[in-house]
Amino acid sequence: MNVDMKALSSLTIEKEIPLERLISAIEAAVLTAYAHMPEARPHAYAHLDRETGEIRINVPIFGEDGEKINEEVDSPAGFSRIATSTARQLIKQKMREANDADIVGEFTASVGDVVSGVVQQGRDPRTVYVNLGRVEGKVPSQEQVPGEVYTHGERIKCFVVDVKQGLKGPEVTLSRSHPALVKQLFALEVPEITDRIVEIMAIAREAGHRTKIAVRTHRAGVSPKGSLIGPMGSRARAVMDELHGEKIDIVDWSEDPAVFVGHALAPAKVEKVEIVDLLTRSAKVTVPDYQLSLAIGKDGQNARLAARLTGWRIDIHSDAPVGSSSAKPR
Repeated sequence: MNVDMKALSSLTIEKEIPLERLISAIEAAVLTAYAHMPEARPHAYAHLDRETGEIRINVPIFGEDGEKINEEVDSPAGFSRIATSTARQLIKQKMREANDADIVGEFTASVGDVVSGVVQQGRDPRTVYVNLGRVEGKVPSQEQVPGEVYTHGERIKCFVVDVKQGLKGPEVTLSRSHPALVKQLFALEVPEITDRIVEIMAIAREAGHRTKIAVRTHRAGVSPKGSLIGPMGSRARAVMDELHGEKIDIVDWSEDPAVFVGHALAPAKVEKVEIVDLLTRSAKVTVPDYQLSLAIGKDGQNARLAARLTGWRIDIHSDAPVGSSSAKPR
């Protein structure tokens, strides 16, 4: 059989595969196919002629002293067809592997970023498949937002968690629940973040319900909260729409932990923050009695997110006389 060497060379250049490596792989595959034939002879080896593209099975001939004195070509009946099929399969496999490597390399650079795709129907109802163009990503059940509905044909944005080469090709793992998804969505909407004028310092999220973001500015006169909210609230609203209405609290970050904790409990108004223990990062917060339920939030959500955002344990107390209730985040 013959291989078109010009076409083979063009493929290796296009896919950046060393020609000799591909030739060696073809020879090894053809020899393996030959070895499975009943007529196979020992010590045979496959050789692909670099000029003509002809593949031959050469069998060495040894003298009485065991020295090689000559060799001959072995061509069992039907082997030419088997060799042709083997070479074609091997070339297709190597091209597919090179294409997969290109895709893995391309999307590895996107890990930690947001990508846009179209929801596809899949065999596993627990997994959401997203067509990203060259490859199909998947959103596992643990990376989905509870209550969020993914409709076939709908365009959504996802956070790229991981990219790897799987047994059946590239595997791109996506997330809709990752806190960094919110951060990257704001980066797409707010040029001040791209220009490093405004920076998101911390984020805490309970996907599908509420997110808290702490921001700071690196330029005097620029409001970090205003930058994220945008004119008439347009920037924050665009992110919330992508998250199907998830509430977002944007607060000012501060190096002073007491100030930061006070901001983190927004929208509740805080009267006083006392640092109880720097080592255990504990703080006592006093709020007006009528603000207590707002500071704690439904099922403790506001206090819980504030604690995650700041990294501090927050004890919330009312300013009412002794005997009133107090609460801690879960």
